[in-house]
Amino acid sequence: MSVLCRVCVCVCVYIYIYIYIFIPCFIICLSCVFRYVIQNPNCEWEEVPSLPSTAYLLLRSKFKPSISTIHSVVESSDDVTTKLLIKLQNGAFVEAVIMRYDTRLGKYGGKPRPGGPRATLCISSQVGCKMGCKFCATGSMGFKNNLSSGEIVEQLVHASRLSHIRNVVFMGMGEPLNNYAALIEAIRVMTGSPFQLSPKRITVSTVGIIHAIKKIQSDMPNLNLAVSLHAPVQDIRCQIMPAARAFPLEKLMDTLQEYQKNSQQKIFIEYIMLDRVNDEEQHAHQLGNLLEPFEVVVNLIPFNPIGTLSHFKTSSEQRVTSFQKILRGTYDIRTTIRKQMGQDISGACGQLVVNMPDNRSIGGGSLITDIEDLHL
Repeated sequence: MSVLCRVCVCVCVYIYIYIYIFIPCFIICLSCVFRYVIQNPNCEWEEVPSLPSTAYLLLRSKFKPSISTIHSVVESSDDVTTKLLIKLQNGAFVEAVIMRYDTRLGKYGGKPRPGGPRATLCISSQVGCKMGCKFCATGSMGFKNNLSSGEIVEQLVHASRLSHIRNVVFMGMGEPLNNYAALIEAIRVMTGSPFQLSPKRITVSTVGIIHAIKKIQSDMPNLNLAVSLHAPVQDIRCQIMPAARAFPLEKLMDTLQEYQKNSQQKIFIEYIMLDRVNDEEQHAHQLGNLLEPFEVVVNLIPFNPIGTLSHFKTSSEQRVTSFQKILRGTYDIRTTIRKQMGQDISGACGQLVVNMPDNRSIGGGSLITDIEDLHL
């Protein structure tokens, strides 16, 4: 055998060992490490059992078991909502919200719903937000910084120690599609071992970042997409959502139509109900006409007061119900009314601006009532 042939054989054997033995073992080791860290907070690397000695050296030199910590946990008087204040590695704070519920309560299509006790985690993707929505306390903070994929995933890690998380919604602080790379990387971790979340149980909410909506369907198929529409015409959208000027409603709807054609999935529409702003009968008809060509679920969200940060008022229960009846009865659009929870701990949608003991506002988030189950 020539020297060249011997070299080729050695290279092939090395590649075989690397690809088929080393890489699978390393992946298995990482999975075991991740699972151990989740189950044993504040552990040291030496406590992780059954790793090669070189793995301990690598972990000690390059990694930390956790890059964020739980600063506080606040329970709501409703007994189902928990708010986590999480301190990041740069000293900033974000909030994540756990909501526990029983899907057997209530009906779907006139029949009892299947399922049982479940929990949804609302996750933040940024510290602050640059979208500046005038009905959202987080929007008043402005943008501070993006979260890393690890900081996003660790919100799930922290929450998993308190509840078995079935669904994840990116509806906390920040615009998820403005932190696109970290968002996608975090979701890939969540859908892998040890979490094994189904993409169908993950929802990403956006104000309508058109170029990112076009991209996410191919990068991460089977996710749920929720669009914060909040108004049926561009003028009103711009009044209450300044960032909407960059994403004209006509172009946004064209993008959603293409998204739905490619994904063959329902799109969730979030619509906050603001008294005398977007809750009139004419607005319901405008919204119905806008959404009639789509397969959507509209989620009407009663506005939660955010103190002096906003002049808006909450729509009356009668107005919200009338709005729902028009969408359902006239346009046959499935429409739900979001049940608000956690208001006593500022845990409801749009309310979350974290107040530390010295009253510095440093965080925020939002909460929903398990939007994934609406497609059942």
